[in-house]
This record gives sequence, structure tokens and C-alpha cells, in this order.
Amino acid sequence: MNFGLRILLSIIAILAVAVIGSAIAAERWVRAGLEANLVDEIRRDSELLGAAMPDDPAALQEAAHRFGTMIGRRVTIIDSTGRVLGDSDFDSASVALLDSHATRPEVVAAMGAGVGHARRVSQSTNREELKVAVRHWPGVVRISAPTAQIAAAVEEVQWTMLLGAFLALAFGAALAMLGGRAIARPLGRLAGAAQAIEVGVAPTYPVSTAPEIRQLVRALRSMQDHLARQLADLERGRQEMATLIESMVEGVIAADAGGHVVVCNTATRRLFQYEDGEVLPNLRALFRDVEARTIVDDVMRGQPVMGREIVLDGRNVLVTARPLPTGGAVVCLHDITDVRRLEAVRRDFVANVSHELKTPLTSIAGYAETLAGEPPDAKTARQFAEVILANASRMRGLVDDLLDLSKLESGVWRPQPEPLDVPQVAAAAWAPFAERAAAAGVAFAVDAPAARVRADPDGLQQIFTNLFDNALRHTPAGGRIDVTGTVLGDNVAIAVEDTGGGIPGDQIGRVFERFYRVDPARSRDQGGTGLGLSIVRHLVEAHGGRVELDSTLGVGTKVRFTLRAP
Repeated sequence: MNFGLRILLSIIAILAVAVIGSAIAAERWVRAGLEANLVDEIRRDSELLGAAMPDDPAALQEAAHRFGTMIGRRVTIIDSTGRVLGDSDFDSASVALLDSHATRPEVVAAMGAGVGHARRVSQSTNREELKVAVRHWPGVVRISAPTAQIAAAVEEVQWTMLLGAFLALAFGAALAMLGGRAIARPLGRLAGAAQAIEVGVAPTYPVSTAPEIRQLVRALRSMQDHLARQLADLERGRQEMATLIESMVEGVIAADAGGHVVVCNTATRRLFQYEDGEVLPNLRALFRDVEARTIVDDVMRGQPVMGREIVLDGRNVLVTARPLPTGGAVVCLHDITDVRRLEAVRRDFVANVSHELKTPLTSIAGYAETLAGEPPDAKTARQFAEVILANASRMRGLVDDLLDLSKLESGVWRPQPEPLDVPQVAAAAWAPFAERAAAAGVAFAVDAPAARVRADPDGLQQIFTNLFDNALRHTPAGGRIDVTGTVLGDNVAIAVEDTGGGIPGDQIGRVFERFYRVDPARSRDQGGTGLGLSIVRHLVEAHGGRVELDSTLGVGTKVRFTLRAP
């Protein structure tokens, strides 16, 4: 039931109660007034009749008939003992048979106070009458009037009042309907405006002349503005928090008390290999490993977990988890796989450098101790000195390569590109190897007549030097080393190909790692440091190019790299 209908029904009920109450009160008031007027009228008639009463008792019956006909009412004459001496409604014979009226209330009152009246059903006529008695000779003169005329008058008044009440109810209902509508419509629109605010739609406020409605509209507008500001602040904070969480390299997961994931960032999806928009499972199902589930169980029981390292799908992850006050938990996952890999690389690097330095240092120390202890002959001393010099040169080359690699990896070295002729730079880089290649019976050729690149002169020469040195050490007598250059749009593809022993297929992917050797013993015997190809890769990438290697065991190896054309 809407508000307008409630107002209408309430007002109609109030009007009905008021009208019914007024009708009942008016009916009683009218009846009492009519009875009082009738009593006064009959009393005056009784007093007049008493004054005209004959002195002869035998004439009283006739006088009663005459008086009754004259006033149109029943007239009864009663003596002081209560015996009826005359009655206008009966003949003389019937009057003699009437009971004594000595105990009639109106007679008793008239005998005592002079006037008495009562309303009752007459025992003689068996009808309700209003009886008024006045003390006169020979006792009491009583006039009776039937109450039917009073009832008729009251009934007429009641019908009039009912008509008035109906008209009042109809008019009141119409006014109530109009008033209820005037109040209910603005309130209904206010309810619609509140619902619009709830769903985030621009509300429409009603226009009303009622001060209370206008005040309510102002309050609702103020509430809307306040809510809009609060929602904007909350949305801005939520977006900032979402951006902050999304920008973190650590994976962040927030779960409710049931373990259901409610918030996670891209780093988490990447760690667990879930696509954007894909729903993550329950926290316990997400962490499948026993150790990880132990962490989940601990934090869901309210125990914080600080920096516990676990392995998830082969990756090292540092887990920090804290329970939420309202239930659930926040889990932070820091992928430290690369850190652990770098630590392993560092350890391997230190071990390799130590090993590479230990071998020549041991040789130098041994020969130096021999020379210092018992000086040999001049020929032997010369041989020892040459060995010491060769190992020192090997150590210097290793240190130089390490310094170059450090500069490249740290970004200290930056290329200063300029137009260069590839055959010219290749020939200059081959010059230091020419005598060694001729002694080993290895041929060299450059087939890049139109190849020109934009590169750092020292950097390009170092690329060729490392590739030539590596190729010459692995190419047997009678083999070849060829340099080719091909223009490919804005780039130039340069290749250094040898006819050496080649590299096994399962080791091609590791040849650019530091200190990696396909045949460690042979490389050390030939003076390789294991850093040449790693330096080549860093030099090419510093120029914005890329390098790759193809090799066939027993056939040879080709190293290709690209540089920008001038």
C-alpha cells in the first residue's frame, strides 16, 4: 500500500469517526431537547387544564374527553388516592376498571413536588409515552404524549445528519486524495531519486511547495554531493591502490576468509601462468606444493609468515604472508629465481676466473722458483723465460677480456658509430693472424665488395678479432676462414665461416656464455679464455644488432651478425 493511499484511508477513517461521533451526540442532544420542550409544553397545558377543571367530580370524565380533543393528547385526571377519575382515551366504564395510579412515577413526583414526568410504556395503552403530571384539584392532571413524534423528529434529524455526514466524507475524501497526492507524489519522486543515487544514475528531484518536502530535497541533494565526493575519493584511492599493486614486480594475492582470491596482480598471474581475466582457484588449490600449502594453512590460522623461500613450478619464490583482521590473508610472492641464477653465475664466474688464473700462475711460479733456485744454462733459462712470458701474456689477455666484458655489461662502453668499409676492417683485424694462419695452412678470404656499415671502428675490429681468433684455433690445416657481407634493407648481415670441427647441436645454445668451452682442454692448450664469443654478443647488441651461430659437427661453424647500414 503506497503512502498516498494510506493518507487517504487514514483521513477517511478520522472523518468517519468524527462524523459518527457527532451524529450520535447530536441525536442524543436533539432527543433530549425535544423531550425537554415537550415536557415544558405539556406542563403548561396541564396547568391550563388544571385551572379550567370543573368542581363536580362527575363531570371529570367528560372534561378529560373535552380537554384531550382540544389539545390532541391523552388527558388523565387522578385523585389524591391514585384512582383514575377521567381519561380521554377510555369511556366511563373502562375508567372504573383502570388500576390505581398511585405508584406511577410521574404521579408520585407530582404529589410531592407539584410536577413530575416519566417516559415509559403505558400499561393501559401498551405504547411508549411521555407522561407529565401536575398537581391540581382533585389530585393530579396528567397529559400523555406518544414518543413516536419525537422519534420521527429524531429520525428526520438523523437522515439529515447522515446526508451531511456523507457529503462531509465525500468532500473530506476528495480533499484527502488531493492532499495525499500532493504529499505522496513528491515523496515517491524522492524515493526514485534515492534509488537513482544508489545505482549511480543522475537523480531527478521533485518540485514542491511544502517546506518539509523542500527541506528533504535539500538534504538529499547535500547527501548526494557528499556521497559523490566520498565515492570519488574511494574510487581514486582504489585506482591508486590497484595501480600500485599492478606495478609491483612481486606477486600480490588477497583472499577472503574462505580462501577465495579477491585481488591479484599481473605478476601473480605470470608466476602461476594464468591469463588476464581467468579466474584463479581457491588459495589452497593455487598452492599445490606441500611446503606452499603449509604457508597457506599457517596464515589462514592467523599466523604471519615472514620471508620463507619455497620452490613453485621450478622457480625460487620468497613468500611473505599476513592475516587480515576481518579474516583471510594477503600473500606477497617475490620471484628470486633470477637472483639465485645470478648468484650461481657469480659463483661460477669466480670459480672460472680463479681456475683460469691459477693455471698460468702455477706455471709461472714453478718456472720462477726453478730459475731462482738453481740457475740453469742459458738455453734452458731462455725456455723458462719464454714459458713465463707466454703465461703472463695469457693472464693479461684474460684480464683484458674481463675488463672489456665488464665495460660492456655495465654500459660504460658506448659505441661511437661511423660509416665503415667491412672488407677493410676485416682485413685490418686479420693482419695479426696472417702469419699464424699461413703456418697452420689456413686460407682466408673476404667476399663483401659492397658491404658498408655504421659502427664503432674499435668495436667492429674487436668483433672480427675475437671471431678470427676463435675460428683459427678450431680450423685444422688446409681449412678456410671466409668473411661475407650481404645488404638486407637497412641492415648488413656479416658472416664469419670456418671449416673447423664444428660444435655438437646440444651445445650451440651455450657458446655465448662466459668461460664456456666445447672442448675445455683443447681451448686452454691453444690459449682461449672462453670470453671471446660472449664479448662478440655484447658488442653486437650494443650496436643494436643481433648475433647467431650455426654449426655442423665435422663440417664447420658460421657466426652471423647484423649491423646498421650507413
